[in-house]
Amino acid sequence: MSRPETIKLSTADGEAIIARLSVYTPSRSDCEMLIQVMRWYFWLSAVVEEAKLSMQKLRTLLFGHRPEPPKPGTLAALADACVQDEDIERSNAAGLEREPVASGAGPSGKSRGGHRAGTGRLGADVYEGAERVECRHEELAVGQRCPVCGQGRLYQLSPGVEIRIDGNALLRAIRYELEKLRCSACGQIFTAQLPDDAGAEKYRPRARAVLAVSRYFLGLPFYRIESYQALVGMPLPDATQWDQIEQVANCAYVVFAHLERLAAQGELIYQDDTAVRILSLIDENRKIQAAAEARGLVQPTERTGMHTTALVVKVGARTIILYYSGRNHAGENLQALLEQREAGLEKPLVMADALASNTAHDAAVIQCHCLAHGRRKFRDLADVFPAECAVVLEALKQVYDHDEEARDQQLSPPERLAYHQRLSGPIMDGLQQWLERQCDERLVEPNSSLGKAISYMLGHWQTLTRFLTSPGAPLDTNLVERVLKLFIRQRKNSLFYRTEHSAYIASMLTSLIATCLYAGVNALEYLVALQEHRREVFADPAAWLPWTYACSRASP
Repeated sequence: MSRPETIKLSTADGEAIIARLSVYTPSRSDCEMLIQVMRWYFWLSAVVEEAKLSMQKLRTLLFGHRPEPPKPGTLAALADACVQDEDIERSNAAGLEREPVASGAGPSGKSRGGHRAGTGRLGADVYEGAERVECRHEELAVGQRCPVCGQGRLYQLSPGVEIRIDGNALLRAIRYELEKLRCSACGQIFTAQLPDDAGAEKYRPRARAVLAVSRYFLGLPFYRIESYQALVGMPLPDATQWDQIEQVANCAYVVFAHLERLAAQGELIYQDDTAVRILSLIDENRKIQAAAEARGLVQPTERTGMHTTALVVKVGARTIILYYSGRNHAGENLQALLEQREAGLEKPLVMADALASNTAHDAAVIQCHCLAHGRRKFRDLADVFPAECAVVLEALKQVYDHDEEARDQQLSPPERLAYHQRLSGPIMDGLQQWLERQCDERLVEPNSSLGKAISYMLGHWQTLTRFLTSPGAPLDTNLVERVLKLFIRQRKNSLFYRTEHSAYIASMLTSLIATCLYAGVNALEYLVALQEHRREVFADPAAWLPWTYACSRASP
């Protein structure tokens, strides 16, 4: 059943229709309006009965989005604070107590308000890549007498700084016009030589690196880059762009393989999936579907899904980010990575949501599940079951406050574990008892949306509370979901990859760029260095990782 046309009917209009119906004199427009109302009724009944809409989405559909939260210090904010105090009192009455927090302070005791870090006017020091031009005084120099008093001598101070921002194309072309001379007697032609900095190749390593970063970090599709370059008078066909990016990948794939081997030895792994479109696999899916229909099957037995997996791996103090695009889902990609793990190492912590496709062999890992996914189920039901959801949301808020405090204090994994066990452990124990009581005493219908949310929490309690038993276990998958946005940006802008080979190159180069970002390394300069030192990169990939290449490039 398709969704009916939206009805806009005020209360006064509705009352007028009711008045006309009471005396059996409805107009044609009244009848049309009532027809639409009946269609809406049947449509809402169908989607609710088939569980196609969550209560949160249904509320948004009927009443629109929630208004923005009130700004601190306003009367509306004070009123909200009073309501929150009442919710906390109800939570305490249910057996869950909150740690006292100093008045006017956040979880870490810091005062609220003020400017957010990283905002405001940028200083000159942040322009690290700016071209430097020294400007000497036109008339004066160090050691000369002061032209004002005539007594003192001038000496050097730190230079003043002014910033000027200019524009350019992504790629710029340099046209060298070589002088040609011909002998009038023998006809010999003499051509001027290119300058040394011109190089032998038409496309320089930096140009290729700019294309790779534009495509796999900015998410610009090739046709859009082609249009922009033509706009500024320096055309670059999309096929040529792909040829140049392949050359970057040809210099970088050995580093990617070494990153995989290094990531396989990590102690903490985040994983998640998102959808991807690969045209060659879509064509393959059509053939699979046609073959299944020829055999009389409704659904094919072969796999037809396509996924991009992101793995964020903590290896000591380093963070390695790996992407994979193809048929395999996150659990299979993780299992393939762990096959390179050295024997004798402790099991790694693996943080994921509770989907079966994200599960690797339990014997090889310590599984953690995302607490934010469990919390989200109650947040979506907060308008329908306010009292019950307030208990869960308030308890989890305290746990997240404790985790933020541990992060601010820069606690080591064992210290963080002890901190959570002391402060968050009693809260989670009380929450577990409260959830079990709702089920045991039949206070909640098991098949209702709230009952299913409670069953999810209790069914995954051990993995959701891994932060109370294993040092370094995170609370949620927020990190890997942020990392996945790089690929989601590409999917929204360029929609698809043509072949599995192009998807592999996208995964490899995006992995290197993302790893550079989290290591604080300039990804553009890094890709340039890999091209300029290709022979050294293939001889020793470990020396050309994002955090080691600077020393390798500086060595003779």
